[in-house]
Amino acid sequence: MAGRTARLMLLAGGAALASGSQGDREPVYRDCVHRCEERNCSGGALRHFRSRQPIYMSLAGWTCQDDCKYECMWVTVGLYLKEGHRVPQFHGKWPFSRFLFFQEPASAMASFLCTLRETVCSFTFLPPKEPLIHVLSKMDYFCASTVILHSVYLCCVRTVGLQHPAVASAFRALLLLMLTVHVSYLSLVHFDYGYNLAANVAIGLVNVVWWLAWCLRNQRRLPHVRKCMVVVLLLQGLSLLELLDFPPFFWVLDAHAIWHISTIPVHVLFFSFLEDDSLYLLKESEAKFKLD
Repeated sequence: MAGRTARLMLLAGGAALASGSQGDREPVYRDCVHRCEERNCSGGALRHFRSRQPIYMSLAGWTCQDDCKYECMWVTVGLYLKEGHRVPQFHGKWPFSRFLFFQEPASAMASFLCTLRETVCSFTFLPPKEPLIHVLSKMDYFCASTVILHSVYLCCVRTVGLQHPAVASAFRALLLLMLTVHVSYLSLVHFDYGYNLAANVAIGLVNVVWWLAWCLRNQRRLPHVRKCMVVVLLLQGLSLLELLDFPPFFWVLDAHAIWHISTIPVHVLFFSFLEDDSLYLLKESEAKFKLD
């Protein structure tokens, strides 16, 4: 036991310098997965596993190897907690309690509620041979990128495109190219959480600065743009949750899920701004038509 504790402490110290996640680099976890796969994932044992696996798990694409990783993750977490160490991440993510075939139930539900309004997010970029729940997790990140880029495009249309439609069309083509390259890299080359976060933060900053600059310039002439300012500032503040790093509460509710849930009511205010702005543009168009 003392030797195992020393090994955990060494790994805990060295993991800060390592690029991989601490949990899946832990020999206890790797040995557990190796033994589990040898014992359950071949021959008659594999047939037995498939016969007792719930149908919803098999339909979602959960394999024997995935099940081994899930079970061994909790074995490792239990060992870390017993020895008084901080809960580690596994494969770039915190450990979550699985519900049905959802390994991140709170994030999945919050993401579903958010993406009901985002019909642009579809299963266009399905990575081959991935369990459905893994695909849904990737689609969550893809939708976040799509939403941010769409907000940047809307800002371009509102600030430039009404006077110069060709500029807005060219900018739209550029954003679509950026999204295609971004999603293709994450789907086909390497799903890098750090790169994805950095890219979304950079695009988000462009979105915030652009919207705020337009709002500040027009707030006296168009009082309703103050709603847009509040929305932009709230979303920027709430996005800091995505930068926080803590184990999920009750192994279910993490910063990502809290961010998703907290942004839902903000969009009610943004819709109110869009409604007011649309009515203003309609009245302005009618006034110009009468003058002509």
